[in-house]
Amino acid sequence: MAHFPERRSLSRRLKPYFTVFDPALSLILFLLLCVGLVTLSSAGHDFPGRLEGQMRNIVAAFVFMWAAAIVPPQTLLRLAVPVYTFGVALLLAVAAVGTIKKGARRWLHVGVDIQPSEIMKIATPLMLAWYFQTRAGALKWKSFLVAAVLLVIPFGLIAKQPDLGTALLVGASGFYVIFLAGLSWKALGALFASGCAALPVAWSLMHDYQRERVMTLIDPTSDPLGKGFHIIQSTIAIGSGGVSGKGYMKGTQAYLEFIPERTTDFIFSVYSEEFGLIGNLILLFLYLLLIGRAMMIAANAPNLFTRLLAGAVAMMFFTYAFVNMGMVSGILPVVGVPLPFMSYGGTALITLGLCSGILMSIQRHRKLVQT
Repeated sequence: MAHFPERRSLSRRLKPYFTVFDPALSLILFLLLCVGLVTLSSAGHDFPGRLEGQMRNIVAAFVFMWAAAIVPPQTLLRLAVPVYTFGVALLLAVAAVGTIKKGARRWLHVGVDIQPSEIMKIATPLMLAWYFQTRAGALKWKSFLVAAVLLVIPFGLIAKQPDLGTALLVGASGFYVIFLAGLSWKALGALFASGCAALPVAWSLMHDYQRERVMTLIDPTSDPLGKGFHIIQSTIAIGSGGVSGKGYMKGTQAYLEFIPERTTDFIFSVYSEEFGLIGNLILLFLYLLLIGRAMMIAANAPNLFTRLLAGAVAMMFFTYAFVNMGMVSGILPVVGVPLPFMSYGGTALITLGLCSGILMSIQRHRKLVQT
């Protein structure tokens, strides 16, 4: 009997580590992962071990999410500069001695091949949120100029690899922080006009395969058996689903192997063919709930750093979903962006898990962080 108080004290100390998950956010993630596993079991019917591999990926992502959720935002603030600096150093190492695969230098061999650009999806908004936090209340146009430089460095290094999809995601995540920090609409309009004026220069700097993707977007029928094959088959699958879909594991485009990368980037095509417009609306509703919950956490965050970071994560979820769905629907170029929490793959899922854990940390510690 004398040991009971000690046991209660131990359980009380351990309790915070097992109650870190935000219930609403956790439920949304659980539903998305369930939809993803159901779709993957159909899309990967001829890929032995793909479903089991995704379950292992989910477990790994869960561990990273839990680890991020227990880290206080104050610690994230202190880690921002070291993580960003480390990530940029790895990108420089990739540029110098990186491993080349399929014509791209994106990996660094350290016993195993790692892709440092994935780190920057979190490190870049983290660094920019730290930067604006240190200048809260005294922001000037020079502050936004310095922030732009901090964003351009990783964006340029990743685009040079070349990895346009990841570069766009990193650029978007950093831009959201800058915009939410108070970038004026006039400056935004000037940036848009400058971007439009720079399109001819950007076109000349693009790789041949990137130009081909843009031309394929404009007219996929110009090369129906080559560059346009993926988009044509994907749009056929999406359209053939109709209102209610063909039914689970009854999608002909997937089972006849017309859809490329159907377990990864093009898994939305398989889902659309089998579950139709009704299924798509349900999926879109789940993503809206995810983004809405993340934005609510951002709105309730206690200081500028946590508001900017949570807002960037929310918009990152939006960018992932919008770019992937637009890509496989033929309204955006194919840039290799996975559908969040549905596409097969460990690296992207772990990144998304870390982002979700950061949101949970901000929500859990919102009353403890000093404004």
